[in-house]
Amino acid sequence: QVRFVESGGGLVQPGGSLRLSCAASGMTFPVGNMAWYRQGPGKQREWVASVIVGIGTDYANSVKGRFSISRDNAKNAMYLQMNSLKPGDTAVYYCNRPPALIPMTPWRDYWGQGTQVTVSS
Repeated sequence: QVRFVESGGGLVQPGGSLRLSCAASGMTFPVGNMAWYRQGPGKQREWVASVIVGIGTDYANSVKGRFSISRDNAKNAMYLQMNSLKPGDTAVYYCNRPPALIPMTPWRDYWGQGTQVTVSS
């Protein structure tokens, strides 16, 4: 099945850290811009961060200064380092192309299962 594959989630206490990974299944990992998203309980999926080729990174205000997005082209992977986690960060985290590309095929069909992050004491 062609999709993105997320991993690295888990249960962590407030203030803790996690590192999420994103890979591609059934396709070549895109060389262009990529992004992380999340969907909390009872909420719509929201954009978290983007890595923009040749420019750098961008973050939602809610995670700025705590999260760090990166990619390793040699490993065909992308990462999200999450520090100082808060209960409000509890969500299923997904990776995909940046928001402007999501409505387009094939990216809108390539959502993975996501990885659950739970921040709780």
